Amino acid sequence: MRFIQHTLTGLLILLVASVAIAKDKKSEQPVDPQAMMELYTKLAAPGEPHKLFASLAGSWTTKTKEWMEPGKPPMETTGSAEMKMLLDGRFLQQEYTGQMMGQPFSGIGIDGYDNIRKKYVTAWMDTMGTGFFMMEGTASADGKTITLTGQHPEPGGGHMTHRAIWKIVDSNTQTFDMYGAHHCGKEMKMMEITYTRKP
Repeated sequence: MRFIQHTLTGLLILLVASVAIAKDKKSEQPVDPQAMMELYTKLAAPGEPHKLFASLAGSWTTKTKEWMEPGKPPMETTGSAEMKMLLDGRFLQQEYTGQMMGQPFSGIGIDGYDNIRKKYVTAWMDTMGTGFFMMEGTASADGKTITLTGQHPEPGGGHMTHRAIWKIVDSNTQTFDMYGAHHCGKEMKMMEITYTRKP
């Protein structure tokens, strides 16, 4: 209960500060706190992108291809994923179990759509590291092809850049293709995952 009180207090302080800043910038146009609160409420509500995420909730089998070196055949493995919505339909959580680079592998991802920034955002964590991998991007007009970009630090220095294409083919099929480039070098396809909904 105390956490909720602190959270609400923090939001109210933020709201008052926002109103004060807005008044400083446009003193001739005073901001209505009630209108501001209504705007925040509207922006916090799940929309069409979140409804599409909700359609993915359930159990999935996966088939993964990993390309370790250009020109060589990929490693192929199978796995599974459980997806569910969090926080009253605002975020999609994925719990993935399979193999990566010949080793047992598990990961957790959180996908969302930021109504304020109008961008898709994703955070990923797994057993191959101790950091968060973040990406963001946009979608096609129908919302079913989401293109994300991000980067992560590499051992020894520098960064590896990533580009992912997530396609929601239909309610029973998804694909996730990942491309990467070491130290801003040539991009190569690194991974391809096909998700099929379990019966």
